[in-house]
Amino acid sequence: MIRRVIALSLFSVFFIGCKAKRTVATKSEPPKKKTEVVVVKKETKKADDGLYPMPDDTGEFVHFSIESPEEYVETFSEIAQMEMKAFGIPASITLAQGLLESGLGKGALALKTNNHFGIKCHTGWEGDYDFHDDDEKGECFRKYNHPMYSYRDHSIFLKGRSRYGFLFDYSNDDYKRWAKGLRQAGYATDKHYPQKLISLIERYQLYKYDTEIAKQGYGKQREEPIIASRGQGQSKVHVVQKGDTLYSISRAYSVSVDDLKRWNYMYNNNLDIGQKLTVKTQNFNK
Repeated sequence: MIRRVIALSLFSVFFIGCKAKRTVATKSEPPKKKTEVVVVKKETKKADDGLYPMPDDTGEFVHFSIESPEEYVETFSEIAQMEMKAFGIPASITLAQGLLESGLGKGALALKTNNHFGIKCHTGWEGDYDFHDDDEKGECFRKYNHPMYSYRDHSIFLKGRSRYGFLFDYSNDDYKRWAKGLRQAGYATDKHYPQKLISLIERYQLYKYDTEIAKQGYGKQREEPIIASRGQGQSKVHVVQKGDTLYSISRAYSVSVDDLKRWNYMYNNNLDIGQKLTVKTQNFNK
């Protein structure tokens, strides 16, 4: 299978073996014809938030020429899976939204802004932007120099807004509930939005990317865990109390801090009183 390499040297760490072509254009130049990927030899920053590292923004606008929906999925499926590990959003949902909002990778907004999810500027946005006709004429949309930043911003956008909070209580392999929940939360005004996402997921079998990550033990699967009694190998919900830390909770249940973070999609050590944590263990001490 021919796979597209995500440009910038850092991506070779987790896209080893992928081969692809892309076209690079600057803000002052029109997109060029496809050329072989040129690795930018520039030192990149390592993320210190527990997520996979993001590249430095070199200021270059990286244009991707996507020829088909299949090529879109092939290009971005691994990124969607990494975001699923880090934030808990089903990879199938991310890919379906990307396909739909970007016009199968060939829409005018995606081509000029690398905005694959139709995210508008909103109050507080300090990044680059461009104007595009959508619900109204000349609306402000976020602009990214690389599609990778669009995928990360999509994850942060959903995770960081309370109106989408209930989605993260759903199983991360239940794409139908997620699709309907996005519409319920107001992500799109189109009343057929859930059906469109579900159709894309099933047509291109995007659910298989959820299954791969779920099998690795990340988050909630569709089979809801049974609350365990002492001595049984089940799962339990721990409600964070004043004074709790990830370390103290891990000691109480004889599990590792890394497992607690992985089960609950945590990318830092912060806890809130009343927060519910999934704990998977053989024997409970409390």
